[in-house]
Amino acid sequence: MRSEPLLLTARGEGRKDARRRTSPVLAAVALASVLALTATGCSSGDPDTNAQASASAAAEGDGKITIPDDIRDRLKEHGIDVDKWKDGAWKNWDRDDWLREAQDYINPVIEGLWDPDRMRGAEDPDRGVQESDLSGDQGVTDPVPTTVDAKAVAPTYHDNVPEAGKVFFDSPEGTMVCSATVVADPAHPGGSNLVWTAGHCVHAGRSGGWYRNIAFVPSYNDQALSAVELAGATEDELAPYGVWWADWAGTSDQWIAQGGPTGGEGAPYDFAVIHVSPEEAGSGKSLEETVGSALPVNFAAPAVPRVESITVDGYPAAAPFDGETLYQCQDRPGRLSIKASEPTMYRIGCTMTGGSSGGGWIATGADGEPALVSNTSIGPVNAGWLAGPRLGEVAEGVYDSVSQKSAGQ
Repeated sequence: MRSEPLLLTARGEGRKDARRRTSPVLAAVALASVLALTATGCSSGDPDTNAQASASAAAEGDGKITIPDDIRDRLKEHGIDVDKWKDGAWKNWDRDDWLREAQDYINPVIEGLWDPDRMRGAEDPDRGVQESDLSGDQGVTDPVPTTVDAKAVAPTYHDNVPEAGKVFFDSPEGTMVCSATVVADPAHPGGSNLVWTAGHCVHAGRSGGWYRNIAFVPSYNDQALSAVELAGATEDELAPYGVWWADWAGTSDQWIAQGGPTGGEGAPYDFAVIHVSPEEAGSGKSLEETVGSALPVNFAAPAVPRVESITVDGYPAAAPFDGETLYQCQDRPGRLSIKASEPTMYRIGCTMTGGSSGGGWIATGADGEPALVSNTSIGPVNAGWLAGPRLGEVAEGVYDSVSQKSAGQ
């Protein structure tokens, strides 16, 4: 047990403080209206100078742009003018314009927004906040695990961990990154377009709303190019399997109500599922068919004492890492209790830092096959260990809801 306060931080994008809401296990699922937009004049790191876009949605024979009435009306319900949005209005993070509720999620595709410079410029503000989430007798918490050094995955990443990739998104602080995993979709066996990540990689929690321009890049920097090589890398080198935009997203009601910059009481529910579509349509292949694999999700993983080993994937971006290399940690998990009444989290020794959030936690099931059992959520500012939520009824509700919403696609 630990009684002293710890400096904790989310392993991905920073979030505002939060408070618990004792709502039941219903999952929060959001609808995204998909518009094809073309970005011009993009640059890295600064959201105020990026993505000056012009629409290229559905062009008629005379070259005029048309947007389906149902999508336009959907956006208008939220006070969003399509023309202003594509011209950069998405960069307005005023609270009145920051869509928060589950049903508010809108993520129009901006073609070319995530170019190589902008992907390389995405950051993880590893902001530690003094918290006492772990103090006192709050359920079962095992001793702090021995530190395990993260090991770089050998290239090509696709040959070794084809399901792993990076999530890019825009927040009020700028362009941000997390890690993510391609997971199976029960509604589309063998043809999944579902990606698993952390809740704080799609939604800011209690004090904010949905992030914008959320996109997934499987096998990012597949060849493990060096920093020098990356300076001149093409999009095909950084994103060999394309850029996939989130057109649906779901996270837990608990995260939306309680999430905070160190996870807070929302940490045991810090997970999300996104449904993606390729930025460049044409092949007709799903994400799973494109990368060749998708992991099943185990919502009934055994208790911690019966888990021999968990392997964690991620692209750590905070120092001493740079976010360009895929790493793994492998360890036998321990238990971490945020609050006695809430699910106990998994915890392992690992030196991965911010940016690794959302990365998959993989364990071998009773059938001898690997399955996703958690995702990276929080860790101390000075690294050393990571914690992830145990996936149970709430997580399964999020997963099923996103799968069912996309069942007709």
